[in-house]
Amino acid sequence: MSFRLEMLQVARVAPKILGESAGLVREFLLGQQNDDGGFRDRAGRSDLYYTVFALDGLLALRADLPAERVRKFLESFGTGDGLDFVHLCCLARAWAALGGKISPATHDGILQRVNPFRSKDGGFHITPGSATGSAYGCFLGLGVHQDLGAELLEPLGLVQCLKFLETRDGAWTNERQMPVGSTNASAAAVTVLRHLALPINLGVADWLWQQQHPQGGFIAAPRAPIPDLLSTATALHALTGLGRDLDPLRESCLDFVDSLWTNAGAFHGHWDDGVVDAEYTFYGLLALGHLAS
Repeated sequence: MSFRLEMLQVARVAPKILGESAGLVREFLLGQQNDDGGFRDRAGRSDLYYTVFALDGLLALRADLPAERVRKFLESFGTGDGLDFVHLCCLARAWAALGGKISPATHDGILQRVNPFRSKDGGFHITPGSATGSAYGCFLGLGVHQDLGAELLEPLGLVQCLKFLETRDGAWTNERQMPVGSTNASAAAVTVLRHLALPINLGVADWLWQQQHPQGGFIAAPRAPIPDLLSTATALHALTGLGRDLDPLRESCLDFVDSLWTNAGAFHGHWDDGVVDAEYTFYGLLALGHLAS
């Protein structure tokens, strides 16, 4: 099962907690679509990145996708010429959300454009031709191959890259030379290694557990002042993948996620966030899915 399908499977459980409010989320996500078929970023422009989260959010809620309009939007990007690595991977993931109805030429073209982002140490990085990879890059690199149903060549290169991103505190950092781990990089590394069926030092589960904020949720890194929804969702996903029982933190995390809910049918990213969008709304669904299990 791919990263995407695994997270989607969890997010589909969120309506157990949302109840009738699931309809508000559905309407919010549908309302984020622009006339060109794409879904809005925080400035209101159509963006592949936000389109992916909107599509998966709608699928999690078992809503009918406006597939024809989205397809036309995706076709406007062709094989992704000129896209950065993140948006190139989003193009592949959006096609996967539409059921993989991608032309062979587009499929092969995206794969070809992914190659320059393979780093010299065997991982992936958002900067083409990089000497070293990043945890996020490795997550994206494996994910785009999963979404395209393509075999990743030399997958152990990702393991080699991630080895250099381990930190002394028992976690992972996104880039080399960082002295302490980060929640999202650690969650990405755990997910990559798990999907490659490779052993993981279970000590990272303790490290992730320690990133809980006293008022609920998870912080992005040690000493971060407030928790955020992205870190909370990814930490819960990683902890579940590592087999950790979430019962001791369930109520506090539910309170935290609830504090970010708006009656518009969306979630803020953190307490100081004044905007709502499709990305954080999907992370809200992912977090609730884990907490409802």
